[in-house]
Amino acid sequence: MDKNKNSIRVRIAPSPTGYLHIGTARTALFNYLFARANNGSFLLRIEDTDLERSRDIMTESIKSGLNWLNLGWDEDVVYQSDHFDNYRERAFELLKRGNAYWCYCTPKEIEERKKKALNSHKRWMYDRRCYNLKEKERKDFEREGRPKALRFHIPPGVTEYKDLIHGGIKRDNSEIEDFVILKSDGSPTYNMAVVVDDHRMEITHVMRGDDHIPNTPKQILLYKAFGWKPPEFAHFPLILGKDRSKLSKRKNAVAISEYRDKGFLPEAMVNYLAFLGWSPKTKEEIFSLSELVERFTLKSINQKPAVFDLERLEWVNRKWMNRLKEEEIAKRLQHYLKEKGIDVQNREYIIKIIGAMGNRVKKFQDFIQLGYYFFSDNFSLDEKGASEHFYPGLSRRMRKLVDRLEELEPFNREGIEEVLRGLSQELGCRSAELIHPVRLGISGMTFGPGIFILMEVLGKKRVINRLQSLIEYLKGEEK
Repeated sequence: MDKNKNSIRVRIAPSPTGYLHIGTARTALFNYLFARANNGSFLLRIEDTDLERSRDIMTESIKSGLNWLNLGWDEDVVYQSDHFDNYRERAFELLKRGNAYWCYCTPKEIEERKKKALNSHKRWMYDRRCYNLKEKERKDFEREGRPKALRFHIPPGVTEYKDLIHGGIKRDNSEIEDFVILKSDGSPTYNMAVVVDDHRMEITHVMRGDDHIPNTPKQILLYKAFGWKPPEFAHFPLILGKDRSKLSKRKNAVAISEYRDKGFLPEAMVNYLAFLGWSPKTKEEIFSLSELVERFTLKSINQKPAVFDLERLEWVNRKWMNRLKEEEIAKRLQHYLKEKGIDVQNREYIIKIIGAMGNRVKKFQDFIQLGYYFFSDNFSLDEKGASEHFYPGLSRRMRKLVDRLEELEPFNREGIEEVLRGLSQELGCRSAELIHPVRLGISGMTFGPGIFILMEVLGKKRVINRLQSLIEYLKGEEK
């Protein structure tokens, strides 16, 4: 392809009936990479023809999700709801040409005929009853004011095309029913609207999920009926859960916004989504968006379904947390914490926390769940840990430790370790008999960063205050 010729035009066309889905985001990414790799245009269309189910908040969520992933579109957003008159005009054009006809069948009548066919073990598809109506029958329906939909008349023959991923795909037209292109309320159906839109937007490549393969022959027939050149088609493998079932809310978070809310990095999400169905054919696994653009080709997309693995996503996210500069991670974590109601003004303190937690955290949410004690003095003690590590006379030992720590300057990990181990020798006990209770007292947990690093990060004042609270707690228990 001539990368100096801006001829490629692709689009992502989500419906605003839900948040930006993992699958839609992956499709958007592949379209974006293809456009950028070929000096083309990446467009966004909101398919809001279903006015009852479409929601403005969902539209904003979709746009916000794409922006979070840094998948910026090149032109103004196209809204299908702005083009209803155009869809009707085009539908009536097909009616005048004899490519469509009015259908007066009610949903109840169709359901009865469908049920009858299935009971007779016959395959059901619309039986063209209204295509074969006599003129008197049609006029009677019109006088009756019966609702009517416009159906596309499928011509005889075979519809075939070359899918850029799956290769040649062929379907006999006799297997395609006369589908509705204009509903009885005057609104267009998906297949009608998408063809008119893609033609008007001059889309050169329609690239979407495998679930749209059955729609493609219908759309190609519409293109031919209008006398338009169809775009090229590419269908990406679907994304499944680890159990090989369809990705669903019951088993995984499926909205991009949920992963942003959990504190995943957009770079990691883009990196991971790219590997759901695509491979760079190398051992490298960590790629930036610009690096993906350089490597991306449709030839490297698999035909088999991809499997969404949360643990793998967390692994990629951890890699990106290590790849980005410490200051940048601290800045983002500080912003994330503030969104969660935790306002930490001291950036240096954030950097120390990041260093202390190390690879224990896979995403920003983990800092709150596993390191809540860094941000609040209000926490409870792990009951099981307390029963294992608290013992008679511990309060006196903690009092001595506090006395030593109050005199310690500077309050750093080396000095803290020297004080604690020195006290354990003086008391004739194992260091663990002090370390475990101290950890519980200053964090409420039995695990976490190294105790000396933890104490250094929390700081002298906070550590001593928490140990004094522990002493009061222990005295109460002893009584």
